[in-house]
Amino acid sequence: MPDALSPRLRGPHGRPLRVAHLTTVDMSLQLLLATELKVDLEAGFETYGISAPGPYVEQLTAIGVRHEPLHALTRAWEPKADLAAARELLAVLRRIEPDVLHTHNPKTGVMGRILGRLAGVPVVVNTCHGLWAQAHDPIAKRAFVLGAEAFAARFSHAELYQNGEDRTTLARAVPARRSRVVGNGVDLSRFGDDPAARARIRAELGVADDELLVGGVGRRVAEKGIVEYAEAARALAGKARFVWVGPQDADKPDALAEEEKGVEYLGSRSDMPQVYAALDVFVLPSYREGFSRSAMEAAASGLPMVLSDIRGCREIGTHGEHLLLTPPGDARALTTALDRLLTEPALREQLGTAARRRALATFDQRAVAAVSLETYAAVARAKRLAWPVG
Repeated sequence: MPDALSPRLRGPHGRPLRVAHLTTVDMSLQLLLATELKVDLEAGFETYGISAPGPYVEQLTAIGVRHEPLHALTRAWEPKADLAAARELLAVLRRIEPDVLHTHNPKTGVMGRILGRLAGVPVVVNTCHGLWAQAHDPIAKRAFVLGAEAFAARFSHAELYQNGEDRTTLARAVPARRSRVVGNGVDLSRFGDDPAARARIRAELGVADDELLVGGVGRRVAEKGIVEYAEAARALAGKARFVWVGPQDADKPDALAEEEKGVEYLGSRSDMPQVYAALDVFVLPSYREGFSRSAMEAAASGLPMVLSDIRGCREIGTHGEHLLLTPPGDARALTTALDRLLTEPALREQLGTAARRRALATFDQRAVAAVSLETYAAVARAKRLAWPVG
C-alpha cells in the first residue's frame, strides 16, 4: 500500500498523511461516509474511522479503513460514559497522531473538535449533518444545542454544513471565512432503473405487476413520521401497498415499540438500490432531517416523492417540480399528497424524471468528498503547515 501513495501526501515525517473520521457508531462510517472514506484512500491518505464498535467494522476494514473502537461511546448524552469515551478518544488521537481529524454527528462533533485541538491535531474539520434542534423544540433544548455547537466550533479550523439554513443559524458564532455549505450526496452509480431487481423484490413481497408499492426508509422512531404514514396508509388502503424499511432503535426515547397497522415493516435491508427500484412512490414524513440521504437515494432512483416541508428535505428539490412537500405531523396533508401520486400516473412520471435529473446534477457524494480534501488543503496552507496537501 505505501508504494502506491501519492508523493504529495507524504509529510516530512516520512509516513503517509493520516485522516481520521469520528462518528458515534460504525453504521455512520459505513452507510453515510463510505464514499468519502474511499476518496480519502484513493487520494493517498492513511484513513481511520473512529467510533463505537459494531457490525459494520468488517466492511470498513475490507475497503482499507483502519477502525479505532471507542468502547465507552454511546449515542445518548451520558456524563459518566461520555467522560470515559473522552479519555479513550484522547488516547487514540495521541497514539495514531492524525494529520486531519474530521468530526461528524452531534455528540462526537462536539467532543471531537475540543479533544482534537487539545491533542494537537494539525487540522480539525467538522461537518454539520443537521442541527439537532428545530424551531418548534423547547427553548431549553435549542439553547443547549446551539450553545454546544457554537462553543465547539471555536475549536475547529473549518465548519462544513450540509444545508444553508444551519450555516445561517450559526452565522454569529462561526465566521463566514471558516464555513462553507457543501450539500450532501450519495454514490450515484448504485441507483437507477433496474427492471430485473424490481421484478425480483416485488415477487419476494408478493406485489403484483399492476399494483402500486409505496415505501419509506428510516429508523423506526416517531420523528420519522411513521405514525402519520400509517394513518395515510390506512386511509388509502386498496390503492397501494405500503412498506417501511429500517431498523428498530430502542435506544431512542421516541422508539416505536409496536407496529402501526396499515404498513408492512421490512426491517433493515442490505439491498437498498434494488428495493428503491421496486417502489413506485417514496415517502419521508420526517419531523427532522439534516439532509435526507434516503430521499437523495430515492431521487437518484427516479422515484416520485412526498417529503416533509422541513430543513433537510427542502434541499432535495422544489415542491411541484421535483417532489411534493407536506407539513410535518399532518397526516391529512400527507394522505392528500400520496393520493395525488397514486391516482395521477403522469405526475408520477414527471416528478420522478425531474428528481433523477436533479440528483445526477447535485447529489454526487464524490464531489462532496472532494470539497473535504480541498478544505484540508486550505487549512494547511493557511496555517503554513510543514506538510504538503493538494
